[in-house]
Amino acid sequence: QVQLVESGGGLVQAGGSLRLSCVASGTIFSIYTMAWYRQAPGKQRELVASITSGGSTNYADSVKGRFTISRDNAKNTNYLQMNSLKPEDTAVYFCNAYIRSWGQGHYWGQGTQVTVSS
Repeated sequence: QVQLVESGGGLVQAGGSLRLSCVASGTIFSIYTMAWYRQAPGKQRELVASITSGGSTNYADSVKGRFTISRDNAKNTNYLQMNSLKPEDTAVYFCNAYIRSWGQGHYWGQGTQVTVSS
């Protein structure tokens, strides 16, 4: 059984920073791309950032230059450093990873709330 657990969300003022973490656990043979998505009330879930096993990154235009995704393959963990936060960054942030376990597929965390006050 594979699980993804996020942490690090919270309430922050505009211009502040937060660091999200996502740890994968269980029977894991390989973790390929890891990513963060977010979903604001009344909106569709959107990709925020992703990182391949080799370290290549991709960002949504809305967060480029403010957010940084990284990963520690030895710890099955990835991080999202969020700086210069804006009220429009308020959302539930979900970790996603493509993992080879006994099967292979996408796994999701339960989500962590990020609220940015103006």
